[in-house]
Amino acid sequence: MTNSLVIAGGGIAGIAAGLATVRAGWQATVFERAPEFSEVGAGVQLGPNVTRILQAWGLGDALKRMAAFPSGLHARSMTTGEVLAVLPVKDAITTYGAPYVTLHRADLHGLLLQAAARDGVQVHSDAVVNKVSQSADEAVFDVMQHGQLQHHAATLAVAADGVWSPLRQQLLGDGLPTFTGHIAYRALVAQTNLPAHLRSQDVSVWMGSQAHVVSYPVRGGDYLNVVCLAEGRLLDDDAKGLQALQTWNAQKSEAQTLAELHHALRGACAPLKDLMAACNDWRLWPLCGRPAMQGAHEHAQGRVALVGDAAHPMLPYLAQGAGMAIEDADELAAHLLGATSANAPERLQQFADARWLRNARVQARAVRNGRIFHATGPVRVGRDMGLRLMGARLMDVPWLYGYSRT
Repeated sequence: MTNSLVIAGGGIAGIAAGLATVRAGWQATVFERAPEFSEVGAGVQLGPNVTRILQAWGLGDALKRMAAFPSGLHARSMTTGEVLAVLPVKDAITTYGAPYVTLHRADLHGLLLQAAARDGVQVHSDAVVNKVSQSADEAVFDVMQHGQLQHHAATLAVAADGVWSPLRQQLLGDGLPTFTGHIAYRALVAQTNLPAHLRSQDVSVWMGSQAHVVSYPVRGGDYLNVVCLAEGRLLDDDAKGLQALQTWNAQKSEAQTLAELHHALRGACAPLKDLMAACNDWRLWPLCGRPAMQGAHEHAQGRVALVGDAAHPMLPYLAQGAGMAIEDADELAAHLLGATSANAPERLQQFADARWLRNARVQARAVRNGRIFHATGPVRVGRDMGLRLMGARLMDVPWLYGYSRT
C-alpha cells in the first residue's frame, strides 16, 4: 500500500513538498486556505543551490522560459550610486553547476503547481487546516472545507502553512512570530515604462543607512522588481493588525507610503530616486520572524514535519526563503524514499537532523547581512572599503551556493 501524507499550505513550501514526495513514491494531498491561487508576492532570487534541485525535478526548461538570467549582482552605495563590487552570477553555471535566476514568485509557484498536478498531487483550495493530531500509526488533519469539518488521516503530515503557522503553535507551543523592525515596500514596473538609463537585466543592491533597495528583472526580463527594505516602526493601528498585513499585498495611502519611502531614502543618489519615482502601486510587507532554529525538534514532531517558513522564517537579506523551502522538500523526499509506515517517524527525524543546522545558519546569515546592508558610521566605511578591495570574493557564498544533498 502506498504511503500518504497530508500537507497544510499550498504556497511554495507546500507544493514543493507535495511534488518532491510524490516523485519519491508517496501520495500527497495539499490543503490551501485561500479560495483560489492568485498572483501574490513579487520577485524571488534562486541561487544555484536551488536551481540545481529544480533541474533534477525536470523543471529546467520551464524555468528558462519564465526566469531572467542576470549577469551580475551589483553592490552599490545608496548615497553616491557607486558600484562598490560586482558578483558575476552568470558564472554560477561554471562554478556551481547550475544557474542563478530571478523570477516572479507567482511564476515559480505556478511552475511547481503545474508539475505537482501533472505528477498526481491532490490540491484542495478553500480548505483550512485547524488542527493536527497523531497516533502511533497515523497523523490526522482537521480541515474546514466548504463549511464542513472533515478529518483526513495519512501516514505523515507536513506543516507548510507559513510564518503564522497555527500548526507550529500547536506542536511547539512557542507563541506567535514577532515584528523584526523591518518593513519591505515593493513595486513591479514594466521595463518599457522606464527611461533607458533605469532599465536593467542585473541585480542591484543599493545600501544606505538603516535601509537598502534591491532591484532585479523578472518575467523573462520584461519587468523590474523593486523592493525597499527599511528599518522602522509600525503605527498602533498597524501593530494591532499585524497578521492581516502578512498578505504580501497590504497597502497604505499613497501619501503615507511615499512619505515613508522618502524618509527611508533620505540622502539617496539621483538615479535611485528616479527609479523609485518611476514605480507606483507600492505594497508593504512588515517582516515578522523567529530566532534562528535551536534544534531538530523545530523540523519534526513524531509523524509531523515542519517545512519552509513554518519551521524557519527568514529575513530576505540572503534571498533564500523560497530556496530553503525547496531544499527542505528535496531533503524530505530523499528520506521518505522507500520508507514504511512503521519507520516513517524515524525518517522524519533523520530529515530534521539533516536540515536544521543549515537552515539556522542561513537564518543567522540573513540577519547579519541586514546589519551590513544598513550599516552606519565606521562600520559602513569599512564595509564599502572591503567591497572595493575584495569584490566578488567578499560577496560569494560557496557554502550556500555549492550545497548539494548528494
